[in-house]
Amino acid sequence: MSNEAKIFKYNTLSDVAVRFRSDLNDFNYVLVYAYNGTGKTRLSMEFKNRGRDTEANTRDTLYFNAFTEDLFYWDNDLENDTERVLKINADSNFFNGFKELALEEKIFGYLQRYAEFDFKIDYEEWHISFSKGEEDKIKISRGEENIFIWCVFLAICELVIDGAEAYSWVKYIYIDDPVSSLDDNNVIAIANDLGNLLKKDSGKRKIVISSHHHLFFNVMYNDLKRNGRKSYFFHKNGANGYTLRATDETPFFHHVATLCELKRLLPKEGQTIDDVQINTYHFNMLRSVVEKTAVFFGYSHFSKCIHGIEDEVLFGRALDLLSHGKYSIYEPVFMGRDTKQLFVR
Repeated sequence: MSNEAKIFKYNTLSDVAVRFRSDLNDFNYVLVYAYNGTGKTRLSMEFKNRGRDTEANTRDTLYFNAFTEDLFYWDNDLENDTERVLKINADSNFFNGFKELALEEKIFGYLQRYAEFDFKIDYEEWHISFSKGEEDKIKISRGEENIFIWCVFLAICELVIDGAEAYSWVKYIYIDDPVSSLDDNNVIAIANDLGNLLKKDSGKRKIVISSHHHLFFNVMYNDLKRNGRKSYFFHKNGANGYTLRATDETPFFHHVATLCELKRLLPKEGQTIDDVQINTYHFNMLRSVVEKTAVFFGYSHFSKCIHGIEDEVLFGRALDLLSHGKYSIYEPVFMGRDTKQLFVR
């Protein structure tokens, strides 16, 4: 295994988009980690534009990014302040099968996992109204709105994967930063649901996923590792263009970020174990780091990394038992005191 990271340099975002399309001839997924402000969203649009023929009025990419959220906008009923609805830009290709395929059931199937409000789509007026309990026509929070729009996208992806004629044009799906304003619990649940959905497609559509969120990226990386994926660190190189650092065969930089996140959970000076919040999914993160360390040193199993330390058997069992299962927010989230102490040790 080579420890030399392959670094590719490009003058423009369009050049990077061409690289991704080339990679997808050989891989099902391209995963991209990048910091905010490096041009991730613009890169997603460059990728989309590479597959667009304006003369023939054809396109090949279904995308989710900041522009997707702009397809929805609020009518706040400023005159009466009673009927607030979320308007839909019905002219967008994003909504090709919206009316004919009646997506409410699919959307709600995802939404109920993350939020506690209901909705109704008016296909004549092209708007969405929301309710909570006895309250109708309410305005949901910005975070709830983001979750709802994401669930709409997942429902459309499901139609694509199921072969709906309205979305037969989709050859590529490009997803940029769907979790920018979510807490870690929802990040893990969303990443897990997305991974499960995409794997159902069995490589028929090619996927690009970019994110600045190391936890989301880490879950996606591990979820899709058996399905043919290419992984990069995308960086803006000042006035000298852009670089892609391949992270497939090297110790992954994002595991260092994960380790920093785990260390942040430990009690600070003057704190006790009861003062810190550690969730069950953090064992998944810890196991991921330990497994990557084992691979780097050529070990066949992560247990080799803890061989010889005090309570080796206990730690091994804890990593085995507490990191099993899906990355889910529906299992108990908070650790008991004894389990937290074990995690900190």
